[in-house]
Amino acid sequence: MLIADDMHTLTPRSSITILGAGLLGRLLATSLARQGHRVTVHEAGGPDGEGSAGRVAAAMVAPLAESIVAEPNLVRMGQYALTRWPQLIAPLPAPVFWQQNGTLIVWHRQDAPEAARLRATFEHTRGAVAGLPAMQPLDAAGVAAAEPALAGRFSQGLLLPGEGQIDNRQLYAALLQDMQAHGVALHWHSAHTPEDFQPGQAGQPDWVLDCRGLGARGQWQGLRGIRGEVVRVHAPEVTLARPTRLVHPRYALYVAPKQDHHFVIGATEIETDDLSPMSVRSALELLSALYTVHSGFAEARITELSTQCRPTLADNQPAIRLLAPRVLQLNGLYRHGFMLAPAVHDAALELLAQGSSPLARQFDMHLQGLTP
Repeated sequence: MLIADDMHTLTPRSSITILGAGLLGRLLATSLARQGHRVTVHEAGGPDGEGSAGRVAAAMVAPLAESIVAEPNLVRMGQYALTRWPQLIAPLPAPVFWQQNGTLIVWHRQDAPEAARLRATFEHTRGAVAGLPAMQPLDAAGVAAAEPALAGRFSQGLLLPGEGQIDNRQLYAALLQDMQAHGVALHWHSAHTPEDFQPGQAGQPDWVLDCRGLGARGQWQGLRGIRGEVVRVHAPEVTLARPTRLVHPRYALYVAPKQDHHFVIGATEIETDDLSPMSVRSALELLSALYTVHSGFAEARITELSTQCRPTLADNQPAIRLLAPRVLQLNGLYRHGFMLAPAVHDAALELLAQGSSPLARQFDMHLQGLTP
C-alpha cells in the first residue's frame, strides 16, 4: 500500500504525461501547460472526444436537482463548480456557452405524489448542505412567468435558483484549442496504460496522470460503466430559458436547452457497460415524454441519438489515488461529471503542487495513498 511519503511534487517545467483526453484530461492538460509544464496527452480516440462520457452528457451543474442521487459532499462540489466554471472558461481561446438560470421542475397532475417526494428530498438536502438557495414553489402562473413556452401546460412546478449548465461540445473544442496553443503534445488514437511508463527515470515523464475513465478498469477494481442515453434535437419552435426536468414515476426526464434552439434530452440510467446504439424503446420513451413537455417538439429534427457509459466506482463517489510513485489516477465522476470536475481538477493540482489537498479534505473526497 502506498503512503503519502511516496508523493513527490512538481518542479518548474516538469514533464507530465496524461492518459485520456476526456473532461478531466483536457482540463488538467490546459492548466498544467499554462503553469509552464511540459505536457503530453495520449488518447485512445480522436480529438473530438468521441469516446468520452463528457462529450455525450447534457453538462448540467445542478447540485440541488442532482441531490436525489448525490451525497451531500457531491452537492457541495456542485456548489463549488458553479463558481469555478466561469473562471475555468474565461481564459479559453473560443467562446463556451455558460448559463446559470436555475433548474425548473414540472410534473403532470398524476405525478404529484412523486413530486412531493422529490421536494422532501430537496428540503432534506438544504438542511444538510449550507448555502443552497431556497427552492421556489410555482403555481400555473409562476410556471408561465418562469418559462412562457410552458404556459398552460403545467399547474405546478419548482424553480431551483442559481443552477447552471455548460455547452460540453464547445468546451471540448475550446480546451483542444487551448492545449494546442500552449504546446501540449497530442497523440490521438494512442492507447496507453500507466505500466507503459516509468516516471522519474531517465527519458521518462516526471509524472503520469491517468484520466482514462472506463479505460482504467484493468488497474482499478470495481470500476464499472453506467449507461446513459440522450437525444439531441433542433426545435426552432421551442424556447426554454433553463434546463427543465419532468417528474415521472419511472424516470426523471431532463431537457437542457443549448444555443440556437438545440436541446439535449435524457433520462435513462442502466447498470451496464453496453455501448450499442440506443434501443427503440428508449428513443420512444424519451421522445414521447419530451412531447408532453411541449408539443412544439413534434416538429423538432433529431440530430443525434447517443449512448455512452459513465465511469463509476463502487460507492458512486469520485476518487484520486496514487497508483505507484509519480502515477496519479483520477476517476469515478459517474453521472455528475460537470458538477465534480472542477473540484477534482483543483484537488489534483494541489496534490501535485504541495503533496496534500485542503480542498479534498473540505469535500470529503476519497484519496487513496495520499494525504488530504
